[in-house]
Amino acid sequence: MKTNFLFVAAENDGIPRCKAGGMGDVVRDVPRQIAARGDQAHVITPSYSRLHIAEANKITDVNFVFRGVPHNAEIYEVPGKKDISGVKHYVLHHPDIKAGDIAHIYFNDPDQPFFTDANVFSLFCTGVAAAIRENVFGKIDIIHLHDWHTSMLLFLREFHPRFKILKDIRFVYSIHNLAIQGIRPFSNNFSSVDAFFPDVEYDRELLYDRRYPDCINLMAVGIRLSDAVHTVSPSYKEDIQKPSDPPHFIGGEGLEEDLKKAEKEKRHFGILNGANYSNIEEVEKGILLRQCIRRLFRWLQEEKKDYKAHYLAHTGEKITRWQEKKPDFICSSVARLTEQKFFFFKENPEVLGGLMKKLAEVNGVYILLGTGAPEYETIFRDASYKHKNFIFINAQSDSIIDMLYQESNLYLMPSQFEPCGISQMLAMRKGQPCLVHHTGGLKDTVIHGKTGFSFDGKTTTEKTKNFVKVFSEAVDLFFNDKKGWKKICMNAKKKRFTWEKSVNEYYKDLYNINK
Repeated sequence: MKTNFLFVAAENDGIPRCKAGGMGDVVRDVPRQIAARGDQAHVITPSYSRLHIAEANKITDVNFVFRGVPHNAEIYEVPGKKDISGVKHYVLHHPDIKAGDIAHIYFNDPDQPFFTDANVFSLFCTGVAAAIRENVFGKIDIIHLHDWHTSMLLFLREFHPRFKILKDIRFVYSIHNLAIQGIRPFSNNFSSVDAFFPDVEYDRELLYDRRYPDCINLMAVGIRLSDAVHTVSPSYKEDIQKPSDPPHFIGGEGLEEDLKKAEKEKRHFGILNGANYSNIEEVEKGILLRQCIRRLFRWLQEEKKDYKAHYLAHTGEKITRWQEKKPDFICSSVARLTEQKFFFFKENPEVLGGLMKKLAEVNGVYILLGTGAPEYETIFRDASYKHKNFIFINAQSDSIIDMLYQESNLYLMPSQFEPCGISQMLAMRKGQPCLVHHTGGLKDTVIHGKTGFSFDGKTTTEKTKNFVKVFSEAVDLFFNDKKGWKKICMNAKKKRFTWEKSVNEYYKDLYNINK
């Protein structure tokens, strides 16, 4: 007998233009594994007023009450990037759910964090609850929620009299990034619980943020009210049960007691994310710098890039010079420019200078590709003008990303914390060693001196010092011990972090299904 799953998330890379980070990869890959087992997976995200327009098939309307007034939303089935039997993709369209300014998904509200996103995802969750009630996806056995954006479904299951049917379904909650928690007031605000559900009686004790008792913490709601809590790597699961000591250590971020309680109740599981190792698209070799130039010319022609024209031209000139005299060593990073990913560079500006000095000795370059927080974009643009061997591509390009995984000699991933990480897996898949901070999922995937390199320390000062030291040692190994370097490359390429293995654990621990 088939098990019927519903995945509810803000992102789904199983369909085009619906990804901002690693969550999208997980929501793409896990349903495919479920289908391979003969079960049925439905995946739903918001439409963001754009995903339902092309090639979508309207399934139905759903009606529900939100903010005390009737609302109507439309459910569309949309084609996946791959046509896979057993996986169906849906988007929910409502005129109040629009595209945000981050990856056309999330909103950046610096004055009131999560203000718009809480409006969007609370409305979305209510629409999804109505669709479940109306049997739009058939009889659902397991609902798998992803991060705080979807935990309002657990609020509705617990307290809303119109959604009692949700109590008969097993709810699994995955934590992709504990640091982003979705904290909003209970009342006296347009973006608050009482504004969303004025007629629903609820227990604040189950919902409140321990640091801000007058606020709901939607990440905490997911942890407290789900049947199983999932952390995306075993080491991150351990890390977040310890209190944070910023900036030296990022742990439970105020939720460690909730996580320890879930652990004591035997419903907290750390399962490493996987990567895909079949049907990988190959890219042309030996044209990385040429491809960078091509893309820069394209970006220069885009109207929205006008404000970066001088910088793009500067970057193009720099790459052209490196084409004339090929680098002997390339290290790279691909990431969203955030505190999590590049804190050490901001904390100590001499770190990047130390890396560049070492690379200058060996005719090496560091290529960093990414967009993100304005302060980090400024840091790296300024550094690009300063260092001839630092190439900062302040944009996005799948073709360049694929080439960086293939053509670089060393991949840098110095995250301050890392729930799991996918970039290190993708680099290792191509036989490229990684240099990582010994934290979270990076601990579970990169073994120092065996499959790559790692640095650590008790304080931020120690960590940054060791980062530069280990980087220097890795570069020296590349030039002075070719046999040892090749062995590390081969070890990295042989590692397999498969979704098949991970989903086996999902069935056993999260879904409570023996199959």
